[in-house]
Amino acid sequence: MKVEGVFYVNDPLEKIMFDELRQHAHHQGFGGFLPGMKQIANVAALPGIVGKSVGLPDVHAGYGFAIGNMAAFDMSDPSAVVSPGGVGFDINCGVRLLRTNLSEKDVLPVKEQLAQSLFDHIPVGVGSKGVIPMSAQDLEEALEMGMDWSLREGYAWVEDKEHCEEYGRMLQADPRKVSMRAKKRGLPQLGTLGAGNHYAEIQVVDEIYDKHAASKMGLDYKGQVCVMIHSGSRGLGHQVATDALVSMEKAMKRDQIEVNDRQLACARISSTEGQDYLKGMASAANYAWVNRSSMTFLTRQAFAKMFNSTPDDLDMHVIYDVSHNIAKVEEHFIDGKQRTLLVHRKGSTRAFPPHHPLIPVDYQLTGQPVLIGGTMGTCSYVLTGTEVGMSETFGSTCHGAGRALSRAKSRRSIGFEQVLASLQEKGISIRVASPKLVMEEAPESYKNVTDVVNTCHAAGISRKCVKLRPIAVIKG
Repeated sequence: MKVEGVFYVNDPLEKIMFDELRQHAHHQGFGGFLPGMKQIANVAALPGIVGKSVGLPDVHAGYGFAIGNMAAFDMSDPSAVVSPGGVGFDINCGVRLLRTNLSEKDVLPVKEQLAQSLFDHIPVGVGSKGVIPMSAQDLEEALEMGMDWSLREGYAWVEDKEHCEEYGRMLQADPRKVSMRAKKRGLPQLGTLGAGNHYAEIQVVDEIYDKHAASKMGLDYKGQVCVMIHSGSRGLGHQVATDALVSMEKAMKRDQIEVNDRQLACARISSTEGQDYLKGMASAANYAWVNRSSMTFLTRQAFAKMFNSTPDDLDMHVIYDVSHNIAKVEEHFIDGKQRTLLVHRKGSTRAFPPHHPLIPVDYQLTGQPVLIGGTMGTCSYVLTGTEVGMSETFGSTCHGAGRALSRAKSRRSIGFEQVLASLQEKGISIRVASPKLVMEEAPESYKNVTDVVNTCHAAGISRKCVKLRPIAVIKG
């Protein structure tokens, strides 16, 4: 290891982590993944890493890097690498939160119809096709322009961009670095939700911990209705990652890069393979922002129809949109010196402090809003970024609950009837494309999101602002 590995955990989370390690020792390899703890050590041994290899409280085994691992590489070090495993297969998987001026009592009488309307408007599920018309030429432009494409085509508001990480467009995107195969997979899926842990959720404000920061976001009272959209770059991002892993295996032989785990395929940042991946990754990130914008458009339509109003009159603004699977070039201080770093955040959310130049004007005094999606039927949180996080984790915090059980294990141990019954008991409407997938996403399969968020808050790497409780879930 070239740097230390560090974990942010509380007692229950620590137990889960050590259990993962013990199970692994018992019967080598689960699903071909090393346990999160070993993965963080292996990442700490990668060329050019600086600071620490950080494990956030929602950390669990992933491909190469653990999910919930943050690692930064010094751009001025010629040996420094970029690793697709440090971004993940769902490039720019992320969360966006919309507010409304409706309260829970406005929505409850029509909750079932509204859930159905959202389910009808937003295409969901693994093979779902988008409703927003897309030609091959449109796709090229969307990959390059991100939310500027959505804006031009009338699917986004100008204000949406202001309230999005990177303004919804990574400028280094180059669609020529995205393979034909990736484009073929991406073309029919634009504006679709996808499966797995992705969802659109109608939520209500349940607790406000920081009144001032919340009111800057337009969240003013308990019971206020919001919509959270969690999705990524679908088949396109997955293919970009797969293509890069193949080309990087060759580059590693050529440049004699040694790693502890085959899944940590990487390439020097300055190499052709490294640069090609970053340009392709940025294109996939733009695709994901267009995707979330398209679903925002469809959500606004569904609400406006249901309440016989307009999205404007319902105040359906984007509070913020964050990515939690991405690599970004950022300026940070190390030992008092400013350095340009490539920060890999995988299952980790950017959480910049107050006064940071890259966050919107209206959040300058409160810090960047950080959206932490819960898992089906549990709470979600809005946090804000802090100075402590800036110095300890390169402005990064957790991203959600993090799995405690593998998908296969969840399917074996949890019946979907149970899951649906418990949601009904909590008064949560659900619309789901495939009931079988519900078991993998059962709250029991995940760590407790409140434990995760409280750990980040206690460590000071981000601050609790608002807690949101779901009243309707739409899933793939």
